[in-house]
Amino acid sequence: MKKSFILGVGVLVVIATLFTNASKPIAGGYDVGDDVKDFTLPNIDGKMISMADYSSAKGFIIIFTCNTCPYAKLYESRILDLDKKYTSKGFPVIAINPNDITKQPGDTMEEMQKRSNSKGYSFPYLRDDDQEVTKAFGASKTPHVYVLNKAKDTYRVAYIGAIDNSPNDILGVTKRYVEDAINSLLVNKTPKITKKRAIGCSIKWKN
Repeated sequence: MKKSFILGVGVLVVIATLFTNASKPIAGGYDVGDDVKDFTLPNIDGKMISMADYSSAKGFIIIFTCNTCPYAKLYESRILDLDKKYTSKGFPVIAINPNDITKQPGDTMEEMQKRSNSKGYSFPYLRDDDQEVTKAFGASKTPHVYVLNKAKDTYRVAYIGAIDNSPNDILGVTKRYVEDAINSLLVNKTPKITKKRAIGCSIKWKN
């Protein structure tokens, strides 16, 4: 009886572990204070985009997002506002769609083009087909934000997580984590809050 019970528990643990690992990226990812390696990904206009293309940038708002997640849609106008407010101050938005299109057909490049055009995206919207950039960052949600700050010849992570504290209702926002972080960086101060758990849909990983 005991052996059967122990064996049964063991099997359940293995199954649970397999399902858990299937929904997560490779362990690791950037932490606050880490230097970020540049990347090159295709934009919806067919061009390849890298951080190196932005010679005058003081930093970046890197946002892992998508077409299909309800949370990503709720944050769409706020992402546009962030780009409008901070691109001129040296912190442009770069949006990256990491979802596996076999699991989310609504996140193909063609669908991304349609959404960008219909919503008037003012920022590049890149596809990470092999998900290597997403794994390097350690993103797990859509949306998931990484604020980068220029440090000599590299870009360093200054904030990771949520855009604000009210994903479901823009009128309920009382804490603007990304804005607060960038406003601190613009006056050469360390953000008071450097991490807040991202709220959104789990990234759809390749098998």
